[in-house]
Amino acid sequence: MQLLHPKDVTEMFKQGEVIAYPTEAVYGLGCDPDNLSAIQKLLEIKQRPWQKGVILVASDYKQLRPYIDETKLTKEQLDFAFSKWPGPFTFVMPIKPGVSQLLCGEFDSIAVRVSAHPVVRTLCETTNKAIVSSSANLAGHEPAMTIEQIQQVFSTTVAAVISGELGSQRQPSTIIDARSGKILRKGL
Repeated sequence: MQLLHPKDVTEMFKQGEVIAYPTEAVYGLGCDPDNLSAIQKLLEIKQRPWQKGVILVASDYKQLRPYIDETKLTKEQLDFAFSKWPGPFTFVMPIKPGVSQLLCGEFDSIAVRVSAHPVVRTLCETTNKAIVSSSANLAGHEPAMTIEQIQQVFSTTVAAVISGELGSQRQPSTIIDARSGKILRKGL
């Protein structure tokens, strides 16, 4: 497992690798959302059922547009999401037809976030796209909070860990249903 700067991951993403990186609250595992074998690899590494779906993070809302069916959202619903972004708020939005079920699981929606975290933003700007983001843990275990924990659990399965500090959040992001406004998971 290599320790890299966020600007050094573009080639790894193109090759379908899974990387670990700091987010607002915990370390995440990520990959290219358009590479189905990379998403499958991430799910296998985590031992996570595909039915649960994953979150996409971006540095800019435009990077999320290829995955969201905006025609099923009102201007007010979008404006509410924009009022929380960038930040630790994940919104569940209608998924665009044709997007892989590995991203949305058994749902007709996808979880998306525009992050304020500098490492996440640099990763998305460097790859010029949204990235898959799932907490760095085996299913049912606590997420990794340090590089050492990443190395202990994922040294043979994750290609690299990105250097950087965790954000100041104490819990993973708040998740809100964009259509109903209902809070699905309360963060801090």
